[in-house]
Amino acid sequence: MSEYFDGTDESSVGMTVASDCSDVGKRADAFLAEHTELTRSAAVRLMESGSVLVNGRTVAKNYKVRTGDVFSVELPEAEMTDAQPEDIPLDIVYEDGDIIVVNKPKGMVVHPAPGNPDGTLVNALLYHCKDSLSGIGGVIRPGIVHRIDKDTQGLLVAAKNDSAHLFLAEEIKTHRVRRIYYAIALGNFREDSGTVDAPIGRHPVDRKKMAVIRDPSRHSREAVTHWSVVERFGRYTLIRCELETGRTHQIRVHMASVGHPLLGDEVYGGSGTAFEARHRRLIHGQCLVATELQLCHPTTKEEMRFHVPLPTEFEEISEILRRENE
Repeated sequence: MSEYFDGTDESSVGMTVASDCSDVGKRADAFLAEHTELTRSAAVRLMESGSVLVNGRTVAKNYKVRTGDVFSVELPEAEMTDAQPEDIPLDIVYEDGDIIVVNKPKGMVVHPAPGNPDGTLVNALLYHCKDSLSGIGGVIRPGIVHRIDKDTQGLLVAAKNDSAHLFLAEEIKTHRVRRIYYAIALGNFREDSGTVDAPIGRHPVDRKKMAVIRDPSRHSREAVTHWSVVERFGRYTLIRCELETGRTHQIRVHMASVGHPLLGDEVYGGSGTAFEARHRRLIHGQCLVATELQLCHPTTKEEMRFHVPLPTEFEEISEILRRENE
């Protein structure tokens, strides 16, 4: 059973893992790869650097696990460099001295990361807002309170000062910020509405993916998605999804877990359809849009609702599916 001490959905700073009788005889590096989010090679590097203790002592990677061993793993802070301002146009839906709400385009990453060092929403916000962004997210994620995937278009709020950031983070944590998405999913849903309540964690084999993780010995976090059918297209369905929690890839993982991956989602099984092949010019990544955001303003405490229309490509895909289903 592992216990993680983390401050965000994306990272952890340390963990402890206890072995049981089923783990006896396993190599230490293999045990860590099986019971944590670490790869085996990452586990080896951490052990070689002295960041892994077993019962309070360092061990070699080939140490054989015994019943009741307690592994303590200290994860080093990621080395970050300052994100730089870039003059990238923003679709600003609302802005004042505390918050800025933007309609993030498809294809834009929210914050710099390996493989995406620039051209991100953070780079654009730094240019537009100058020094007016909260510092709580650190130099790599200033102002960022929540995220949406690179290939998902839609509404995102950023904080322009620390008090606004703390307030919004607490609102999200206590499920008082409403985030509503529209998606086109494969298959015809049996019911008109429902809820997927299934914990999400790192995929046990493919570390770039997330997955529904029900094994209590593996790290996962509560995840709840409410969905309802908007329109049926025979072999495809337009759905409305509301997040109760906000885990990485949540809607994509949850819909795939109930047999309805999102159209165009190459990661979770929604790609490779005949429809996608015929309409490649319209489909670039998952058909998912963050259309509505409702929140309480950090200072005025006014309830605010922001809405953006579905993108032209999304509407065109729906119209084609509608015609083909007649």
